[in-house]
Amino acid sequence: MTFANSILSILTWLPTVGAAVLMFTPRNSLNAIRWMALIVTLVVFVLSLALWQSFDPTDPGFQFVVNLPWLGDSIGYRVGVDGISVLFVVLTALLMVASILASWDVQMRVKEYMIVFLILETLMIGVFTTLDLAMFYVFFEGTLLPMFLIIGIWGGSARIQASYKFFFYTFTGSVLMLLAMMAMYWDAGTSDIMRLLTHQFPGGLQIWLWLAFFASFAVKMPMWPFHRWLPEAHVQAPTAGSVILAAILLKLGGYGFLRFSLPMFPDASAQLANFVFILSVAAIVLTSLVALVQTDMKKLIAYSSVAHMGFVTMGIFAGNSLGIQGAMFQMISHGLVSGALFLCVGVIYDRMHTREIAAYGGLVERMPQYAFAFMVFTMANVGLPGTSGFVGEFLTMIGAFQVNTWVALGAASGIILSAAYALWLYRRLIFGALTKESLKGILDLSLREKVVLYPLLVLIVVFGFYPAPILDTTAAAVDNLVAHYSNAVGLDPAVAQADARAPLDYVAPEGAALPADGDAAEPAAH
Repeated sequence: MTFANSILSILTWLPTVGAAVLMFTPRNSLNAIRWMALIVTLVVFVLSLALWQSFDPTDPGFQFVVNLPWLGDSIGYRVGVDGISVLFVVLTALLMVASILASWDVQMRVKEYMIVFLILETLMIGVFTTLDLAMFYVFFEGTLLPMFLIIGIWGGSARIQASYKFFFYTFTGSVLMLLAMMAMYWDAGTSDIMRLLTHQFPGGLQIWLWLAFFASFAVKMPMWPFHRWLPEAHVQAPTAGSVILAAILLKLGGYGFLRFSLPMFPDASAQLANFVFILSVAAIVLTSLVALVQTDMKKLIAYSSVAHMGFVTMGIFAGNSLGIQGAMFQMISHGLVSGALFLCVGVIYDRMHTREIAAYGGLVERMPQYAFAFMVFTMANVGLPGTSGFVGEFLTMIGAFQVNTWVALGAASGIILSAAYALWLYRRLIFGALTKESLKGILDLSLREKVVLYPLLVLIVVFGFYPAPILDTTAAAVDNLVAHYSNAVGLDPAVAQADARAPLDYVAPEGAALPADGDAAEPAAH
């Protein structure tokens, strides 16, 4: 196999190889263990950038495909990426580097801690690269075990309850998905995702399959009202655990909707789109209201994540390029922003050992660099123009507006609420008089903390002003998905495939023309 054919396999399994090496590393060699984990994640990140650089954004199909049969032609080792999955591989690799650096001061069971994180990286990348139904389920469910251990062993005082709650909520939903996968195999005769994407499931079966997959993906994201496990899991998880949970594991649900629900069950997706819209707007508004009354920083950010995932589901089930491109951008942006916010909480928690908002105030006097970084991340979380948070929310709302103006209006009200709780948190932590004696000796960001936070800050601002690298990567695959969905449910593909870059005043590619003022077609409706 050439390097181009094997790069996905190397990306997927290299962390597990690193974990295997760590198993034979002496337990008391703490620095060697930390550096080994960091080097492995850095190599994976560099390879992910090479993958992105080699990826052809004009090709809507799967690239770097490896197809090795295992059980006849039905189940096999199949990997590949398209414009929908390749950026999630890069995001996973980037945030694993940040997580290892953020965990540098962990003292309890360091060897096991690094091994679990490396295995988790393999499983997460595997979800985004596998093209086999059986392998997808193994990777998707496999991510539960490392996170269960991360919360249950290295978490806070109530870690056992939080870890079991996390496990049983997510596992219960996935049992239904397993039954649906078995039904898909019996109907299509294959577990090859590439072939399943072209298979037409009967309309009645689609509804049941869609509901079964929804049970798993809705809990994983999580959508309202299936989110009850998330705040407790975030509060009890260590900092790096919260980063991966919010930035990557929540995205598995959104990725699942894009990979399975919309393309494989288009009729069911169209019929149940209004149901998803109701839950999405409820998530955006209600969890934002709950965030307003939180006294724990991690809980506030956790509820904020549920609200932002509402924009993702709203954009996906709008069923047009604007909405889906916005949902993709929102997931990548939220991965950077939420990961950075949890890292910021970890910075002051390591110093003060409390997450209570009332324990802080006036940090700008002692931690100006921290205050600046936290300000940028807060503004991105609010969706301030010039940050990546604005682009995703803007596109998802335009996509939703084309389908249902009331849905877009409800989502817009959530943006106002997000500004309220995010700015309230920032004011309570950063501004005001520095009156608490315990804070007067607090230190600003260390070199390691700057190395972790500043790259995320730069990416959030760069993608806010110049989102083309993300939008261009996803455009062809999203257009292909929208064309398939539109044809299946009888929508006008020309309307559904409106260029997601046009509202951002991008220059159209050579040979393409943007619609003139007043020429826009009537909004499509489900």
